[in-house]
Amino acid sequence: MKEDRDGTKGGRVSKTSSISQLPLILDIEDFKGDFSFDTLFGNLVNELLPLFQEDQNDSSDVHSSAGGSDVLPNGHLRAPSDAAKSAQGLSAPLFPEVDTLLSLFKDSCRELVDLRQQVDARLNNFKKEVSVQDSKHRKTLAELEKGVDGLFDSFARLDSRISSVGQTAAKIGDHLQSADSQRETASQTIELIKYMMEFNSSPGDLMELSALFSDDSRVAEAASVAQKLRAFAEEDIGRHGIAVPSVMGNATASRGLEVAVANLQDYCNELENRLLARFDAASHRRELSTMAECAKILSQFNRGTSAMQHYVATRPMFIDVEIMNEDTRLVLGDQGSQVSPSNVARGLSSLYKEITDTVRKEAATIMAVFPSPNEVMSILVQRVLEQRVTAVLDKLLVKPSLVNLPPVEQGGLLLYLRMLAVAYEKTQELARDLRAVGCGDLDVEALTESLFPAHKDEYPEYEQASLRQLYQAKMEELRAESQQQSESTGTIGRSKGASMLSSHQQISVAVVTEFVRWNEEAISRCSLFSSQPAPLATNVKAVFTCLLDQVSQYITDGLERARESLNEAAALRERFVLGTIVSRRVAAAAASAAEAAAAAGESSFRSFMVAVQRCTSSVAIIQQYFANSISRLLLPVDGAHAASCEEMATAMSSAEGAAYKGLQQCIETVMAEVERLLSAEQKATDYRSPDDGNAPDHRPTNACIRVVAYLSRVLEAAFTALEGLNKQAFLTELGNRLHKGLLNHWQKYTFNPSGGLRLKRDITEYGEFVRSFNAPTVDEKFELLGIMANVFIVAPESLSTLFEGTPSIRKDAQRFIQLREDYKTAKLASRLSSLWPSSS
Repeated sequence: MKEDRDGTKGGRVSKTSSISQLPLILDIEDFKGDFSFDTLFGNLVNELLPLFQEDQNDSSDVHSSAGGSDVLPNGHLRAPSDAAKSAQGLSAPLFPEVDTLLSLFKDSCRELVDLRQQVDARLNNFKKEVSVQDSKHRKTLAELEKGVDGLFDSFARLDSRISSVGQTAAKIGDHLQSADSQRETASQTIELIKYMMEFNSSPGDLMELSALFSDDSRVAEAASVAQKLRAFAEEDIGRHGIAVPSVMGNATASRGLEVAVANLQDYCNELENRLLARFDAASHRRELSTMAECAKILSQFNRGTSAMQHYVATRPMFIDVEIMNEDTRLVLGDQGSQVSPSNVARGLSSLYKEITDTVRKEAATIMAVFPSPNEVMSILVQRVLEQRVTAVLDKLLVKPSLVNLPPVEQGGLLLYLRMLAVAYEKTQELARDLRAVGCGDLDVEALTESLFPAHKDEYPEYEQASLRQLYQAKMEELRAESQQQSESTGTIGRSKGASMLSSHQQISVAVVTEFVRWNEEAISRCSLFSSQPAPLATNVKAVFTCLLDQVSQYITDGLERARESLNEAAALRERFVLGTIVSRRVAAAAASAAEAAAAAGESSFRSFMVAVQRCTSSVAIIQQYFANSISRLLLPVDGAHAASCEEMATAMSSAEGAAYKGLQQCIETVMAEVERLLSAEQKATDYRSPDDGNAPDHRPTNACIRVVAYLSRVLEAAFTALEGLNKQAFLTELGNRLHKGLLNHWQKYTFNPSGGLRLKRDITEYGEFVRSFNAPTVDEKFELLGIMANVFIVAPESLSTLFEGTPSIRKDAQRFIQLREDYKTAKLASRLSSLWPSSS
């Protein structure tokens, strides 16, 4: 087949030549590798199909030239008719190569069958060979398995043997090691027995000991041996219950190792002292390697406690008197100088920084020398706090007596508390710095707390006593200032002097702010000294209660002083009340004195209103301080916040009572002056003007103008000082009293119609003024007064219809009707009794 395909590549051959080359020969190699049926089929037919394609192309050209008319306008050929198809079939075959291809396919099938038979034959041969080789391989594997099993058995026996031999060797090694250890122990025991005999020979005799105990180069070994002997001897004595004699006795009296124990104790003490002396010498020379060697050896004696304590005790800051005196001068200053918390704070900061730096330097040496540096640091820090720091604190914090308080001029209790707070805070900072440097297992914070129990246990009592002392000193200062101002101004009249004295002792918001500042400072100390919520809440509550007591007492006293001025003004008014029959000169003098009393009353009214205003501001300051600073400290403890709120309300109740009484007195003062003005300024002709033909006067009366002017002037202070419900209640009460006072005042006069018009004008003036009170009930009363004033204006026959819409004021209207000028002449009494029988 390869040859045929190669032959067709040279050029075109005819049909007869291609047929003559058949049958094709297929090669079995064509089916190996990447076999493709399409490729095989193409190789078979490609030699024949190109000839058929050329013939078909030629015939198509002839048909296209001959039958051009069959081409359609769109370019397609018109399908030939059945007659044309039959004529074409008779003239030439449609597929001329079909016979050749059919012959080719039949030959190819025969060759493929032959190839299959060849492949089957070869496959059977391969199966036989594989079967033979497989049987040989199985036989070989069986023989190898037998050999491997035998090999494994041999290995197992060998492993068992090796294990047995190893165990035997290990036992022998253990025995040898045990024997060597026993030999070594026996050798050491012999040596120890020999040394024990040397120490047990005679009491106090250390001269005949072996060279080991006197050789400085073998000090470590000697110390180890001595400790072993001492432990053994003490154990033996303890086992036999024999006490070690305190003094050396006769050797023949010894029943055991008592002499050895005593001698060993003496030797250990002597050796320890010798090592400590060497350690000190090396310390002076700063030979850290020698110090470390000595410390390591000394660690065998009581775990090195003596060496640690000796090293700490020999530090200069614990034994140098000059350093201790310098500490005191640094904190307290030179002798006789006045100490202040700020200077003490700077001094303590400098001292504690120097202490921290010193401890840090010592820590470097301790880490390089001692095998247990943490224990040494613990001892060092403890010694620093208990000796050096305590010495300074004892001189700084001298607790004063609560019976005989130090004078305020020298700082009082407040100076001690400030010193305590500064010392505590700075010492806490020192503890944190020392903890950062290193202090072993020492609880440095707890040790620092232990330095202040004598001061912290009684701290709340001292804080409250200090606040009371400050309050008393402030009150004395205010009284002294008031007295000095009174003396400097002189006496210019009893009423005016009383007024000035009252103003000098007026409530000051600045003073209350100072109370709060004291309390804030005290609360900050409470927070500093109390870390737990419960103790902190207890101390804060006690300190805040002091503030409540101080503010309550201060503002109550201020209000009472303001009330005293109101009482003095009232006394002045009562002193100049005249009888009905007096001389003109006496009346003029009384009127002048009444004017002075009225001025004193107005001044006292203004002073009390200022006091109330400042009292309100002071209470607001306390409430804000409680909300911002106190409340959050009390909330962690159940009930503490509510209890403080209740105490605050109770403390302010006394001030509220004084304020209420004073406001009532203010109303009395105002009404007294209103009555005086009405009595002095109101004329009978104001409401009973003569019928002279002139036009009526529609202006308010002079008395009304004076009263409204006075009220406007004096109540300006009330409008400024009072607020909220207090202002509403005060103005409502004053409006009711003014209404009642005017009614009583008008009962003294007789009214004609023109006088009624003027009265109505006065009522309108009063009503417009009281409308600024924003009190609806008062406004309603003055509106009804305006209605009742109509009884003086209308004709007698119209009175019956005047109050038909307002029967509630009929009773007061009857009283007004009786004041009509024509009440008797018009016989209004009988007419009213017939109209309103219930009134009779």
